[in-house]
Amino acid sequence: MRFPPRITRIGAAAAVLSALLVGGTVATATPAAAAVGSICYSDLPSQAYDTLELIEAGGPYPYSQDGTVFQNREGILPSQSTGYYHEYTVITPGSSTRGAKRIVTGEEAQEDYYTADHYESFDLVDYGC
Repeated sequence: MRFPPRITRIGAAAAVLSALLVGGTVATATPAAAAVGSICYSDLPSQAYDTLELIEAGGPYPYSQDGTVFQNREGILPSQSTGYYHEYTVITPGSSTRGAKRIVTGEEAQEDYYTADHYESFDLVDYGC
């Protein structure tokens, strides 16, 4: 599966090395960012795979809200400028509404967050497991 084209991520190790080489400091994660968990791609519900495939294809999306800017009002995801994150519905079988499940994407490659509880918690999707 190909993933949405996004800015290539500079790994944490590269950031540390860069900071050490130029004599700078390494920023530590904010408490909010530290609250983000992780989930293996293989552990996502099947409907999340469908959503990720729609994101990759650029739609069409089942709800008009899909693809809109996610504001991160809860402050759980790492702080970024407005427009950095976008949200997409993960269909909940049997629900007459959008339900609580979402994929929130960042601009970096493979920066996809899953929430099953309508933004109360997030897990970064780990594509390596």
